[in-house]
Amino acid sequence: MKKKVYVFLFDGFSDWEISYLTPEINKDERFDLIYFSADGKAITSMGGMTVQPSASLTELNSNEINLLVLPGGTAWEQRAITSTDQLVKDLFEKGKTIAAICGATVYLGQLGILDKLNHTSIDLNYLKAVAPEYQGSNSYQNKLAETDKNLITANGIAPIEFAREVFRTLGLKNDSDLEKWFQLFKNGVWSE
Repeated sequence: MKKKVYVFLFDGFSDWEISYLTPEINKDERFDLIYFSADGKAITSMGGMTVQPSASLTELNSNEINLLVLPGGTAWEQRAITSTDQLVKDLFEKGKTIAAICGATVYLGQLGILDKLNHTSIDLNYLKAVAPEYQGSNSYQNKLAETDKNLITANGIAPIEFAREVFRTLGLKNDSDLEKWFQLFKNGVWSE
């Protein structure tokens, strides 16, 4: 059975933050990549790209989700998205992997999910200011991307590092191929 990777899309999502991640998952036959939005209707990314998700939030079965990807966008920081709260909490409690980048890490801070696991975000002081509920400053890592148990977090300037952490967690590539991929997209270096 294929592992299911779900990507939540919303108006204003940061399209470039998942642009390295999704093609590699999509071309691997071991995974189903499913895009969904709150209502299943077309959305427009921050870059102006219109996307028609294949599912709505109400159609999801949390038991079928192996990994949830939350791209960034200012809507998270403004707490304009609350429809995913229960899904995210349920997945986290079930030990399912949640991968969040940029503003989506602020959202996880608002929900208390960052409080006890190592994580990163945009900036610690910004995270504390925008998510007053956040209590995880002792676990904050000043890194581009961090994985701890079932939580992957990344700074918004680190879509390649974010993708690498997701690929490692999924077992998408072996260590050697993962390093080659990273060097190619991060530094423009390819080795045989």
